[in-house]
Amino acid sequence: MLSNEDRVWTIVESKSAAYFDLSDKIWDAPELNYQEFTAASLHADLLKREGFSIKSGVAGMPTAVMGEAGKDGPVIAFLGEYDALPGLSQEAGVARHQPLIVGGPGHGCGHNMLGAAALLAAASIKEWLRTAGLPGRVRYYGCPAEEGGSSKGFMVKEGAFDDVDVAICWHPSAFTGVFRAISLACVDVDFTFHGRASHAAVSPELGRSALDAVELMNIGVNYMREHMPSTARIHYAMIDGGGVAPNVVPAKAIVRHLVRAATLGEMWQLLERVKKIAQGAALMSETIVEIEQLTGDANLVENTVLEEAMQRSLMRLGAPEFDDADRRFAAEIQKTLSREDIAADYARFGLPIRLEPLFDGIYPLDHAVKPYGSTDVGTVSWVIPTVQCNVACFAPGTPFHSWQLVAQGKAPAAHKGIAVAAKAMAGLAKDLFTENGLLSAAKEEFRTFRDANEFRNPIGMEMTPPLEISA
Repeated sequence: MLSNEDRVWTIVESKSAAYFDLSDKIWDAPELNYQEFTAASLHADLLKREGFSIKSGVAGMPTAVMGEAGKDGPVIAFLGEYDALPGLSQEAGVARHQPLIVGGPGHGCGHNMLGAAALLAAASIKEWLRTAGLPGRVRYYGCPAEEGGSSKGFMVKEGAFDDVDVAICWHPSAFTGVFRAISLACVDVDFTFHGRASHAAVSPELGRSALDAVELMNIGVNYMREHMPSTARIHYAMIDGGGVAPNVVPAKAIVRHLVRAATLGEMWQLLERVKKIAQGAALMSETIVEIEQLTGDANLVENTVLEEAMQRSLMRLGAPEFDDADRRFAAEIQKTLSREDIAADYARFGLPIRLEPLFDGIYPLDHAVKPYGSTDVGTVSWVIPTVQCNVACFAPGTPFHSWQLVAQGKAPAAHKGIAVAAKAMAGLAKDLFTENGLLSAAKEEFRTFRDANEFRNPIGMEMTPPLEISA
């Protein structure tokens, strides 16, 4: 007789083909943040087919979708994503740079896989609850715009997680194991300087250059780097350099700064210092600066109860079982990478370098992981207990946000990773529904954290998602 765990996994296996197809279709139609109309529609169609009730336009975002099934009992949420990245178009299954559309978008972070596996897990645990005759609600969140759009922060702002007990997620990776809570809080801010235009040769004394102000600000921020925490990061991009005519003193220029730090508190403190530098640059150049926050993410909050439970689920399950064909293609991809790329990937996870083109183990829970970038899952983790895992889907050394990752996004190894991720998430959800004390312990750990920490949604309560987009 099959155990409960085996029944959940059997359900995942019986449904997997439809979700491999979902992942591939989303890979075929890459859409940038807040433009994921095809992806959202495909997810909504499968939710309906699986018997979920559907809510579209969650938190005012046209490409956000939510599905719910079950009744009574705890609410377990699965978080999915499906946005692509600009400029990463690439033919699938080809180990050389070969764009399908030059300059077109591509799934360089594997979100085609991410949403598909999360929905597969939700549909499978929903079916398991029904056959087991147990109370409980399953909710799937189709989240747009993780790449720079911070959609989950808008969901938090609108109270979309207020009645959720636990959130479960995953991310495609080169390695399999629990996703440790080491992401950085971040905030994306535009600094718009307004000066006075004039003829740069005839009357330069009358001009007040907005571009000068931007350059002064960037210099000030660069000097500040020596005096900020080693885990903090600041990046910037020129949004508007003031025009292309050097004989015109530019009256307007915009620079965007992305400020990251280990915690929300550190991030807000660092942002205030950046704002002071901007104000100083405006004072020096006799311009005016406007400061506009665009998006933001909180750092991930650790929940050791959930992390240990997810690790147990992964250990029972095992890593994806790759075959020789999977390894041959991964080896071809690795030929396009440097040894430094591969070594850095292993080092980031605190693992010794292995020569195999695919990682077929499960890294330990206590491994020493270097900080990731940022994710809007972090914002969710400040309002409900949250846990994630990584599952191997591509060759070690593959940079995220690269054509090499896009090339592997429809490979058989990717499908195997989807199945393992769905089983790991569904297995954890089964444990939360059935193991005495597991859910309450996770919630108690979270309450202890919240009692000791003040939460401020980094999205900003005054902000709204970009509603001007349309299908």
